[in-house]
Amino acid sequence: MPVKAKVGAQRFVQSTVFKAFMLGILALALVMAQALAVFAKPESLAPLAEKISPSVVNITTSTMVEGRTGPRGIVPEGSPFEDFFREFQDRNNGGDGTGPRPRRSSALGSGFVISEDGYVVTNNHVIEGADEITIEFFSGEELKATVIGTDPNTDIALLKVEAKSPLPFVTFGDSNAARVGDWVIAMGNPLGQGFSVSAGIVSARNRALSGTYDDYIQTDAAINRGNSGGPLFNMDGDVIGVNTAILSPNGGSIGIGFSMASNVVTRVVDQLKEFGETRRGWLGVRIQDVTEDVADAMGLAKATGALITDVPEGPAKEAGLETGDVIMSFDGVEVADTRALVKQVGNSAVGATVRVTVMREGKSQTIKVVLGRREDAADAEPEASDPESNTAPESKDLLGLTLSPLTDALRSELGIDADMAGLVVTGVDEASEAFEKGLREGDIITEAGQQKVASIGDLEARVESAKEGGRKSLLLLVRRAGDPRFVALTLSD
Repeated sequence: MPVKAKVGAQRFVQSTVFKAFMLGILALALVMAQALAVFAKPESLAPLAEKISPSVVNITTSTMVEGRTGPRGIVPEGSPFEDFFREFQDRNNGGDGTGPRPRRSSALGSGFVISEDGYVVTNNHVIEGADEITIEFFSGEELKATVIGTDPNTDIALLKVEAKSPLPFVTFGDSNAARVGDWVIAMGNPLGQGFSVSAGIVSARNRALSGTYDDYIQTDAAINRGNSGGPLFNMDGDVIGVNTAILSPNGGSIGIGFSMASNVVTRVVDQLKEFGETRRGWLGVRIQDVTEDVADAMGLAKATGALITDVPEGPAKEAGLETGDVIMSFDGVEVADTRALVKQVGNSAVGATVRVTVMREGKSQTIKVVLGRREDAADAEPEASDPESNTAPESKDLLGLTLSPLTDALRSELGIDADMAGLVVTGVDEASEAFEKGLREGDIITEAGQQKVASIGDLEARVESAKEGGRKSLLLLVRRAGDPRFVALTLSD
């Protein structure tokens, strides 16, 4: 074999051996790294539990309630049993003829200390209506608590105890950083059994139950009655949720628990501590989600945003927002749907000036709105539609609906404001799309194609205009018992 060939072969062998050696070293390093990672993890959750337990408390509430009257004995007058039943009833009623005695009812829950000077967080439903609240600490010490403030919307309450020395406390973590699959620990007083720890993972995030401002972390860590108001910890010992509810057919844990996210709780707690109440931003509009058919009817590129169905007296009306506007962004943040908008507005400061971008008649507009306070607007009434002159009464079938203009007689019969104009639905074809989408007799159509309608002719003109514009559907503003909503109905060829 030539010399050059031998040298080349030797170099090839050496290179192959070197690569194999390096691969072996790399594999060994990976195995060692995995082994070190395993050893680096704690063998038990006990150290973490010991660290955070002193800050978790049991809560006992006491409330005076009316005494039980119980079923009355039914015996004939003059019966030998009459005196017996009278004596039995008198004992139950206090024996003095004044009626049933009040009795004291107790309830149990959990909570946690968030500052050394004695602020305690729990659920509102744990302490609601309580005459007396007792906090029991891990050490066994008991202190009376006073209510600083509550927020039924998020089911959060802030309490205060006066202790002789600084109390051990825990801090809130960033619930937005929690990932599905992360380990969590729930602590509290389940079923009145005393301090208890359960572990699990984050099963889901951004869950909504029934509240306007819901943002729950779902976990499979065992949560039972009595755990309400207790903390949900991450592995750093930070509170990322307040245990609030469970989903269960039998009242016990089946691995579906919900904790209000800490990023919601911290804002509520800060306001309760400063004002004794919540102060949420208020835009002052009624809204609904933009569905695919609504987007098509309005000529929108995609089904996002929040469609304004009504603008009562308030910040939005003063700023110039109108029914039929689609809110696309709020304070620089894109609006995905109504839930996202409600949460963002609620988290905004009262009195803040924000930019609201809307789509109006196919064009984008940005409007500045000075936010009001949501709590002050709980009883705000919507503005009635502007009156328009009615034509002579008539009836016609259109879009699967039998429609008639509003008359004074119909207004009186339906309990409608005298100045409302529109078309009343007097019949609905049950095989029609209108029936499928929920329209019923008695509904009032006040707008079509985002323009007011007061006669059958008005509606027919809107239908023809939509067809000429290439629309596949027509957007109707429908009112039922004063509540407005938009419905898009498909236009026939």
